Amino acid sequence: MRIGLYPGTFDPITLGHIDIIRRAAVMVDRLVIGVAINRDKGPLFTLEERVQMIETECAKLSAQTGAEIVVHPFENLLIDCAKDVGAQVIVRGLRAVADFEYEFQMVGMNRALDDSVETVFLMADAGHQAIASKLVKEIARLNGDVRKFVTPPVNEALRGKFS
Repeated sequence: MRIGLYPGTFDPITLGHIDIIRRAAVMVDRLVIGVAINRDKGPLFTLEERVQMIETECAKLSAQTGAEIVVHPFENLLIDCAKDVGAQVIVRGLRAVADFEYEFQMVGMNRALDDSVETVFLMADAGHQAIASKLVKEIARLNGDVRKFVTPPVNEALRGKFS
């Protein structure tokens, strides 16, 4: 069984994330969405809220792609999370060259820790390259329209946080 791990904080999950999940799911039998518990980032949504949003969005994708998609919170090293879930590949989305610089360093460190796990980069679809959860939250906080960047349920969740 081919198992992939797509890690992130998903605070909140965006259309860009969903695009990467959809595309990664056709490459593996099981795609684990690793929801990072990163207290230093001070997420807007609780871990439980993020997991619920991802599970809701991924139920549709699992049916469309035929891949099993599961959500797995983690607070350890990414490479250890990959081992915990049995992933042979880590999937990372890239929006721009600046993303590659950071990701390139991460791949090197992960390979030094365990060279049996590969990393695959998927370029963001052109229509989603500008989407970043941080910017989506800022736009929503300032009462801007984020419907172009997130699904309706995520938009409602954002509105609930900032009303």
